[in-house]
Amino acid sequence: MKLTAITLISLAAFLSACADPAANKPKAQTMAPASNAAAKPDTAAAAPTNVFADFKAKGTELTVDAAASKIEFTGSKVTGKHDGGFKEFKGVIDLVGDKAEDSRVLFEIEMKSVFTDADGLTKHLQTGDFFEVEKFPKASFVSNKIVGDPAKGAGNFTVTGDLEIRGVKKSITFPAKITIGAGDVSVESEFSINRKDFGIVYAGKADDLIRDDVVLRLNLKAAKK
Repeated sequence: MKLTAITLISLAAFLSACADPAANKPKAQTMAPASNAAAKPDTAAAAPTNVFADFKAKGTELTVDAAASKIEFTGSKVTGKHDGGFKEFKGVIDLVGDKAEDSRVLFEIEMKSVFTDADGLTKHLQTGDFFEVEKFPKASFVSNKIVGDPAKGAGNFTVTGDLEIRGVKKSITFPAKITIGAGDVSVESEFSINRKDFGIVYAGKADDLIRDDVVLRLNLKAAKK
């Protein structure tokens, strides 16, 4: 049987759609949280972690410009992938002496603001199968360690901190590019996490199973005061 050019192009497009977008991304190391406040799904809804409640800046508190920043993700299944993100979030970069290693990054996401490239999926992500946004309205991250990675060049760092999603808190470690300029600071990263580590275990349809690894993309910008 001969394959036409159109058939070959269609096959290539299908295989590309089925590829795992997390396969070539750094995978975050995940472990028990640094703090003792490991939220549990059945209690977190009553008292979700407020990362700003006890926050006290050690240096200069820079507010993340949400309009110029992005928190996005890509999830995938057997037949393809979906891109999405969050429209509402707030964050702070606690800049200490213009040194990334001494500074901190915090952000908090309004989970109801989730969006994707498919309306039906956006609604489904808000349910108990995924984020269960009515019960767990916020997700958050607080860094507690930033270490330079000179092997990768200037501006490259390894960031460790507590990530809380769906009432489950884990310590994660991931690579990031941190740029401290004359007028602003930016934090950029792309890495994958296992959604099941955060209590998101919905498998999907039997013939179209959802992959466990989800790619997260952070692009946070804050102007210096």
